[in-house]
Amino acid sequence: MVKRRTYSAAFKARVVMEMISGAKSQAEIAREHRIKPDLLARWKRQFLENASSLFEKERPNHEVEVRIAELEQALGRKTLELEVAKKASNIFNRLNGGT
Repeated sequence: MVKRRTYSAAFKARVVMEMISGAKSQAEIAREHRIKPDLLARWKRQFLENASSLFEKERPNHEVEVRIAELEQALGRKTLELEVAKKASNIFNRLNGGT
């Protein structure tokens, strides 16, 4: 079984910048790094598609914030339920002669 190589984001960006700079051709870069040209083309396409996001102001992800709020509410409910259960257990133990 052939193990697939993995590449870091920094490596991909560096290789794509080599292609964009025009210092070397895509074929030269592919040979140098032993990477298939179609993989380099995919990386370049992804890079160019996402380049504009680098200049956008960072705004919080609303969906993530909503999810965090939901989880915090659920945690609060569970904490309250646990406290009620502890108190009920203490009362039950006192009524049945426990400590």
